[in-house]
Amino acid sequence: MSTIPSRRPDATPATSQVPLQAREPDAATLARTAERAAGELLAPAAPHRLADVVPAPQQVQPDPTEDWVLPAEAVIVASADPAALAVAAQLAELLRPATGYPLPVTDATAPEPVGGIALVLDDAAGLGAEGYRLDVTTDGVRLTAGTATGLFYGAQTLRQLLPPAIESPVPLTEHWALPGGTITDAPRFPYRGAMLDVARHFFAVEDVLRVIDHLARYKLNHLHLHLTDDQGWRIAVDSWPKLTTVGATTEVGGGPGGHYTKADYRRIVSYATAHHITVVPEIDLPGHTNSALVAYPELAPDKVAPPPYTGTEVGFSYVDPADERTYDFIADVLGEVAALTPGPWLHIGGDEAFKVKGEVYTGFVERVQRIVADLGKTVVGWHQLAPAAHVHDRVLQWWGTNGEDPTTVDAVRRGARLILSPGNHAYLDMKYAPDTPIGHDWAGLIDVRKAYDWDPDTHVADVPATAILGVEAPLWTESVTSLADIEFLLLPRLPAIAELGWSARTTHDWDSFRDRLAGQGPRWVTAGISFHRAPEIPWPTAPATLTTAAASATSTASPTPSQRRPSRADTTAL
Repeated sequence: MSTIPSRRPDATPATSQVPLQAREPDAATLARTAERAAGELLAPAAPHRLADVVPAPQQVQPDPTEDWVLPAEAVIVASADPAALAVAAQLAELLRPATGYPLPVTDATAPEPVGGIALVLDDAAGLGAEGYRLDVTTDGVRLTAGTATGLFYGAQTLRQLLPPAIESPVPLTEHWALPGGTITDAPRFPYRGAMLDVARHFFAVEDVLRVIDHLARYKLNHLHLHLTDDQGWRIAVDSWPKLTTVGATTEVGGGPGGHYTKADYRRIVSYATAHHITVVPEIDLPGHTNSALVAYPELAPDKVAPPPYTGTEVGFSYVDPADERTYDFIADVLGEVAALTPGPWLHIGGDEAFKVKGEVYTGFVERVQRIVADLGKTVVGWHQLAPAAHVHDRVLQWWGTNGEDPTTVDAVRRGARLILSPGNHAYLDMKYAPDTPIGHDWAGLIDVRKAYDWDPDTHVADVPATAILGVEAPLWTESVTSLADIEFLLLPRLPAIAELGWSARTTHDWDSFRDRLAGQGPRWVTAGISFHRAPEIPWPTAPATLTTAAASATSTASPTPSQRRPSRADTTAL
């Protein structure tokens, strides 16, 4: 693996690079510092418009005569339903730190804003499972949806319509204004996701939760976790304990590895569920299994344990498809993972099994698919599964770079649906430019415009739009070692994929998107989030080497495990 430069001059420093203070400043000092920093670092904000949202809303009806300012005495009132009240509580938690307002949450049979914010569950609103309507008037804000998920997405829009200072962790003096009018919104695709590879490099629970926050901000609703690979096994399996005691102790480059206990995994799933995100666990089979073979040589074709692997090559390992013990192993592992995962999906990988070919490969896949179906789950796999027989509702994740794929087209004709992750548009481990210090380029360079400018409905030739379940942005981590690295590669490209998944094709416009995306920069700066200052985006912030008092405030907290491990991509000390 090539050496990565220790400094990345165009990254906004994350909180992990801010040295811990010897003494925590008091709240008043933090507030004054934050106000001063905001004035120094952010260019004068342009007038905020109702349409300045990412992803682009379906329908926007602005009314400048109805702008509303959040008052200090505002109350958030929600329908008398536990799920609606949970969203109201989340919204209050988002708004309290920066405003300093108490924002009490209450319930009512028929919620009304009365100068505050009302969250209304209304089955008859005709907004669908994830849609919402946001009405802003001088009397207050009414957020209506048929489900708590719709309310949650509406709350994310409300958050973006407030000034960027709303992301501050400390109180600021600000004109907390919302532009007047109505937004009616619903997603284009039911599946909108991102993948985090925790096998090549292991990431602590706190890092995964932070990634969930990023997904939720942009209305993505699936987190695909690549849990197993040659370099490490990351999920505890009680019936096969050596998978973690032996197989989890390595990672790319020879680091310590790690794994999630069942309690860790439940915490991730619970946090994702609270943010209306479904976890999609992947156990990659039959290849990418060296870590399992190190732990259990009986699964290897020659019954000999291979050495642990910390490199980045692929395609050399596989479990023995001719041994019944292999299928006992698979049934046990998938059974335990399924029991931990409330969502409908089980991802079985299936890619790059170069040494398992032809009928042997398809026979293996067909048997594993039946195991998944018997567990009551829906099979998801990389598009290499396509030649195998179809099982009900099977989903193929297509990661090609050429839209001509007759084998996948045939699988679709037999009933398969597709999640699109084209390697040359959606793989967020690809470099932005030749000089990007981390990432790959085997699928080409992916700047923000390339991530944005493609159409899921027509991308794979001869696949009807009705077969497209949605989109997903994978992040493989061979060169990614820290949360700062993750954020640098996710942002600002993740919102581009999110807009493709959420927004109607009729809203697709690069010039509009780049301007709306630019408005996210001050929010990330204020929140202490790392990102790549892509040159094609007209960022309104000051130079990336500066930070805000928001980062200083969060630096007083105990660092997460990944923050204790310096990023090779950005070790700038402030």
